[in-house]
Amino acid sequence: MKAMIFAAGRGERMRPLTDTCPKPLLTVRGRPLILWHILNLVRADIKDIVINHAHLGDMIEEALGDGSKYGARISYSAEGTALETAGGVAKARHLLGEEPFVAVAADVYCPHFDFEQVKEALQDNDMWGNPHPADKRDVAWLYLVKNPAHHLKGDFALNSFSIANEGDPRFTFSGIGVYRTEIFDSVQAGQSAPIAPILREYAARGQVGGEVYRGDWTDVGTPERLAQLNG
Repeated sequence: MKAMIFAAGRGERMRPLTDTCPKPLLTVRGRPLILWHILNLVRADIKDIVINHAHLGDMIEEALGDGSKYGARISYSAEGTALETAGGVAKARHLLGEEPFVAVAADVYCPHFDFEQVKEALQDNDMWGNPHPADKRDVAWLYLVKNPAHHLKGDFALNSFSIANEGDPRFTFSGIGVYRTEIFDSVQAGQSAPIAPILREYAARGQVGGEVYRGDWTDVGTPERLAQLNG
């Protein structure tokens, strides 16, 4: 399995810190944010990692190199102008291949997330070994978290490991998900496109699974949250 780390965001809410440093390289408890993910992925033997970037992307490449010093094999997808999540995948698809992949937002801090679990998230067969029909099987698996104070309304409901657009209780998308590449077929390389509408479309069809992750997790979206983590 390959991984993609989304690192192309400008980090507007983190300014002025991100005026001179890309958000994924901001240090949290002694390590750049993005390095926490790389080390956790490698620990789970997920070593082929694609990183997209835009704002100050050269600094990311310079800091991480080819990933060999961390036991990884890193490829880069330079966007120039950030293409949003689905657009980023479409541009990097030639690097990702056609098998399901795990993706994680570079600006979330989840130091104990075990990426070993993502390898079996999307199943092609049922428990008896029968293939799921292509139009019925899950095309994405999302890891949700308890709603943080800055996002109390949440994003999705969860019903027996099935993601729903409506319902209670609601949870927040952690920024970590496993995806089949087919859900990005409608997005052209170089096109800017968010992933949320795609996920909601497939969730309405009952084709998005998920679970709640209860470990440490922080959306490092503001200087104040960064300072709290480093306090």
